Amino acid sequence: MSEIGTVDDENSQNNEPETENDVDVASYFSERIHVPQSENGFSFRKLWAFTGPGFLMSIAYLDPGNIESDLQSGAIAQYTLLWVLLWSHILGLFMQRFALRLGVTTGRHLAEVCYSGYSPPVRILLWLAIELAIIGSDMQEVIGTAIAFSLLSNGKIPLWGGVLITIVDTVVFLFLDKYGLRKLEAFFAVLITTMAISFGFEYVQAAPDQSEVVCGIVVPHCTNCGIPQLTQAIGIIGAVIMPHNIYLHSALVRSRQIDRKQPKEIKEANKYFFIESALALFVSFIINVFVVSVFAEGFYDLHFPLAFYENVLESDPPYSIFPLENQDGNSTDVSVDIFKGGVFLGAEYGLPAYYIWAVGIFAAGQSSTMTGTYSGQFVMEGFLNLKWSRFARVVLTRSLAIVPTFAIAFYSDISSLTNMNDILNVLQSILLPFAIIPVLHFCSQASVMGEFALGKFWTIFGPLVAFVIIGINLFFAYDIIIGFESVSAYVISGVIAVLYFVFCFYMIWLFFRQAFLPRLRSLFFQSDEDEELLIDDE
Repeated sequence: MSEIGTVDDENSQNNEPETENDVDVASYFSERIHVPQSENGFSFRKLWAFTGPGFLMSIAYLDPGNIESDLQSGAIAQYTLLWVLLWSHILGLFMQRFALRLGVTTGRHLAEVCYSGYSPPVRILLWLAIELAIIGSDMQEVIGTAIAFSLLSNGKIPLWGGVLITIVDTVVFLFLDKYGLRKLEAFFAVLITTMAISFGFEYVQAAPDQSEVVCGIVVPHCTNCGIPQLTQAIGIIGAVIMPHNIYLHSALVRSRQIDRKQPKEIKEANKYFFIESALALFVSFIINVFVVSVFAEGFYDLHFPLAFYENVLESDPPYSIFPLENQDGNSTDVSVDIFKGGVFLGAEYGLPAYYIWAVGIFAAGQSSTMTGTYSGQFVMEGFLNLKWSRFARVVLTRSLAIVPTFAIAFYSDISSLTNMNDILNVLQSILLPFAIIPVLHFCSQASVMGEFALGKFWTIFGPLVAFVIIGINLFFAYDIIIGFESVSAYVISGVIAVLYFVFCFYMIWLFFRQAFLPRLRSLFFQSDEDEELLIDDE
């Protein structure tokens, strides 16, 4: 068998599932939203019909891992990394554009296309990598929700109890789509609105300097930055652009009624889904800016008196102790995380700020846990070609993520759990090539995408993005390995790093051989048509 092939004819872009049962197995959403017909030109009515998948996708940009990355960015670098946050969202938008374009054009999500396009060894390794990314993301989301329960209950609900509650309510919420897909999308809209109001309230309370916020967003700079700031900047990329989200988005867009035998409808769907995704990520960017700015204003270069730090952040329980004034004593730097951030806001701005923060974290954790579960189901269904019942797939995908999370929550404290966030964000960055390379690969193949294959700009620029991300991961690998003290740790980490980069470059080689070079030939030597460089009607 060859390393890679084209998508089977039976799964080509012109085919839809033939029965209602097939639709349900393929997408979990048995309902297809009707798209109203309209005259040529932009239609808000039609945009509304396509609105939904992009906002579900944007949840991953607002999960507890992102929130913690935001508050650490503000505490470590103040406003100077806001431009990194902006460009991470812009890069993420174009990665999501590839994902939605693949799903709309082919009628299949990325994991299904990988199953048809890659040989078994490659797709199994790819599935394991993405499954690891989903587990890591799920750990952040479930732990974040558990911390929110602990904050809201003043410590009466232990972390492991919060994990159990999250398991139950997530499974219940997952079946909301049985009452209508629009109701499910409305539920996510409520959660996003809750985050916007909660973190917006904290932003108003903190009242950061607006000129500094704007300067941090529009002017790329990092004055006096060292290794901590550089590491945080790279961590932002890993927190914002998550591998499983590319797979998820390619599946969600199939929930609209599109006649794939009509190129005009495919172009129209691609256009409206892209606009919706841009709006959704703009909202998520603003919410992230709220969090960064709050802690840039209140926590950057902050030295608490030692007695205040011990009394507020280390007492048991710490929730009810909010002194109005700092006590005298030795000063000490204070690290910040989701938990300590809530306590700090309560001490600084009063109990309402504390509880509103906890509500925002709950909304972030609950919504991202649900979309993470959908991602796990799509990925497992696609890569393994599973035809199990929906309940069985929910149980299996939940167990893969929840069992390790519960074990860690049961035997660890809040401080240990929140410190895992940096490691998990790095993990997302390391595994990101296993989403970007496949989506670029198949979006560049005319045998998969037909006339909707990528144009000249992304055919050339896309591989450069993959190389930059792999280069960043080389830096991370080096930074981690040199920090080890034992020889065995050097050897094990070195072997893992070598295997990782060998697999990355093998996938890039497949991409160049099967998609990149043929696409270049067709664009530059066989076609005289001018193609759009960035955003076109597709």
